[in-house]
Amino acid sequence: MNLFPIEAGNFKLDGGAMFGVVPKTLWSRTNPADSNNMIDIAARCLLIENGDRLTLIDNGMGNKQSEKFFGYYYRWGDHNIDDSLRAAGFHRDDITDVFLTHLHFDHCGGSVQWNKDRTGYEPAFKNASYWSNEKHWEWATKPNRRERASFLKENIMPLEESGQLKFVADPTSDFSEANELDFGIFFADGHTEKQMIPHIKYKGKTVVFMADLLPTAGHLPVPYVMGYDTRPLLTLPEKEKFLKAAADHKYYLFLEHDAHNPIITVKHTEKGVRLDERFTLNEIFN
Repeated sequence: MNLFPIEAGNFKLDGGAMFGVVPKTLWSRTNPADSNNMIDIAARCLLIENGDRLTLIDNGMGNKQSEKFFGYYYRWGDHNIDDSLRAAGFHRDDITDVFLTHLHFDHCGGSVQWNKDRTGYEPAFKNASYWSNEKHWEWATKPNRRERASFLKENIMPLEESGQLKFVADPTSDFSEANELDFGIFFADGHTEKQMIPHIKYKGKTVVFMADLLPTAGHLPVPYVMGYDTRPLLTLPEKEKFLKAAADHKYYLFLEHDAHNPIITVKHTEKGVRLDERFTLNEIFN
């Protein structure tokens, strides 16, 4: 098995929204804001090469939305998914599976693109199966008012219409070891219904793709919960349970949204689970 980080593009989000009720005087110590109160955010995806299977976990915002839409997110830097795949030695047509942790636009927007004459949409990974789960799909396709702006029909419905959509087995608990993609999944409901957090065994390590359960290293204190979470009081015990396990077993936490700390480990302290070590991508994957 080989793992490759795939950079789908950086953007910015409001720091207050990213940290909910936590005062700026606290969160700005780890995630400094610009003059517009925006903080740096990554869309760092993960590519798993395992035999003849090439699985991409999440794929960023994509590029089909309007300039007005992207204007809200202050994109910065030169990263894009095609260049990142090329640097790893692959093309999007090589992808056999696209695993979507959840269907918010910044995680799945790259799943779908305009067709050649821009009259409609088509899967951006034409040879891939797209993986979600039934409960989250139901949640996303019949969105509540809180999340409606994050579940965009043009990112979601073309996957079903293409016939390329598949569902992992319904979880019988919050952690599933066995599934069709050969990695474990931690199911979490605080951010959105049945968000999936993959656990990959790699060279004697457990690498966990954190999605929005832990957006950045600055979110490590349990009460530091995003304003975007639909059930913040459920995020608290889910996050606490996971972080204790991560400290116990020294999981390597792959941070999808932290633009400056790609991978971290955590440890137990008197104040709870806190940052232990930071790693560059090369230190883990080379």
